[in-house]
Amino acid sequence: MIAGSRPLRFNVTGPSRLGAVVFPRNSAMRVGYFSLILLLVDAGWLAAAESWMQFRGPGGQGVSAEKSLPTTWSSTQNIAWKTALPGAGTSSPILVGDKIYLTCYSGFNVTGQPGDMSDLKRHLVCLNRTDGKLLWKNDVAAKLPEQDPIRDDHGYSSSTPASDGKTIYCFFGKSGVYAFDMAGKQIWQADLGDGMHDWGSAASPVLYENLVIVNASVESGKLYALDKATGKEVWQVDDVRDSWNTPVLAKSSDGKIELLVAVMDKVLGINPKSGSQLWSCETRIPWYMVPSTAVEDGVSYWIGGRSGAAFAVRLGGSGDVSDTHRVWTGTTNSNVPSPLVHDGHMYWASDNQGIVYCAETATGKIVYQERLPRADQFYASPILADGKIYYLTRSGKTFVVTASPDFKLLATNDLRSVTGGGLRSSDERGMFNASPVVADGRLLIRSDKYLYCIDEE
Repeated sequence: MIAGSRPLRFNVTGPSRLGAVVFPRNSAMRVGYFSLILLLVDAGWLAAAESWMQFRGPGGQGVSAEKSLPTTWSSTQNIAWKTALPGAGTSSPILVGDKIYLTCYSGFNVTGQPGDMSDLKRHLVCLNRTDGKLLWKNDVAAKLPEQDPIRDDHGYSSSTPASDGKTIYCFFGKSGVYAFDMAGKQIWQADLGDGMHDWGSAASPVLYENLVIVNASVESGKLYALDKATGKEVWQVDDVRDSWNTPVLAKSSDGKIELLVAVMDKVLGINPKSGSQLWSCETRIPWYMVPSTAVEDGVSYWIGGRSGAAFAVRLGGSGDVSDTHRVWTGTTNSNVPSPLVHDGHMYWASDNQGIVYCAETATGKIVYQERLPRADQFYASPILADGKIYYLTRSGKTFVVTASPDFKLLATNDLRSVTGGGLRSSDERGMFNASPVVADGRLLIRSDKYLYCIDEE
C-alpha cells in the first residue's frame, strides 16, 4: 500500500474482481488516481456482473468466465441467502442486470398436492440479485386442458426464460410463448400448438437478432421463429419429432451462424434467418433427443437417448453430411443432462448411473469414467467455471470435479436436510431438476421450493 493512503472498496462483481482500490491522501495524486479509474471503467476493465440470460448461459454452453467460486457448502454452510419460491419448476433462473428472473407453477400436480387443474397457474418471478428478495410475481393462467399427469415431477414450468435485456420471453408449452417487459407487464402471447406429452415440454427459447426461436416439438412438431416485437411467425421448420432439446446458435469455421437442433434420427444445421435447412447428419440414435449440443472450434458434440450414443459433427456442411462431416461416434451417452466442452475435452454425467465421463473432442476416446460416491439421478446439466465442473443431482447433492482430463473429486455438497430428504421424498427442500447458474462469484441452485445462493462466507 502507498504510504499515507487508505483503501476504497468498490462493489465490483463478475469475471474480474479488483478488490480494494487504494487512493492516496494527497489531493493531486487522488485526481490522478480518479482519472486512471475512469479510464479503466471506460475500457471495461471494471467488468459488470456477468449476465446469464438464457438456458445454460452465454451461448447456451454452461461455461462461465467467473473466478473465485465456492467449492464447498451444505444446508447450513456458505448459504448467502435462500428464498422461498411461489411454486415448483425445473426451469433455471436467468440474470439480467441486478435482477434474477425465473418461472414457477402452482395449483395443480405439485408434488404431494394434486389439486384441481382449473387452479393451474404459471408465474414469472423477479428477485433482487444481491439478497434474493422477491420483488414481484406475474401470474399466467394455463390454457386448459393440460397434460395430466406429467411423469417424474417434470411439471409445467420446465423451459428457462430468455432475455435480450429489454424483454423477457417465456415458453409455457401449449399455453404458448409470452413476452414481458422487465417489470413483468405482458407485451404479447403466441400459440405454438395444442400437443401434450406425459413428459411435458422442456426446450427453452433462444434469441437471434430480431427473432425468438422455440422448439415446439411436443406442441406441434415444429421449430418456430417469432418476431421479438410482435410474436408473429417469421418461419417454421416441420417434422421436428421426439425433440426435447434447446436449440443452440454456433459459428462454423467459415464464420457463418448456424442453428443446431436434434430431432428423431438426425441433427440439423439451420439458417437462423430463414429457417432453411443447411445440412443434416444421422445420429444413429433411434429415439428422442433431450440434451443440447456443446460446441467448440466449429464442431458440435452430442449425446442422447436411453440406448443412444455420443458423436461429433463439423459445422459448415451442405445436404446430408453423415459421411463427410461426422468426426466420430461413441457408445457412451446420457439421457437428460447436456454435455460440456472445454480445452479439447468433453464432459458429461450419465443420468441414472452416477458416472461422469471425459472424452477427447478430437477422437471421442474416453479418457476417464468415474463413479461418483452415492450419486443419485441427474437431470440438471453441469456447469463449468473457475476450473471446476459442478454436477447437481435431483436430491440436491453437488459433486465438484476438476475441469481437466485428470479426474479429481474436489467436494461433495448436500443441500438436503440433516434428517434425510432423498430422491422422490417429501423433503421440504423439494427436487433439484434445474441446471445451476453462475452469478457474481456465487452459484444459484434452484429446487422445487427454494432458490439458493451459494457463496464463501
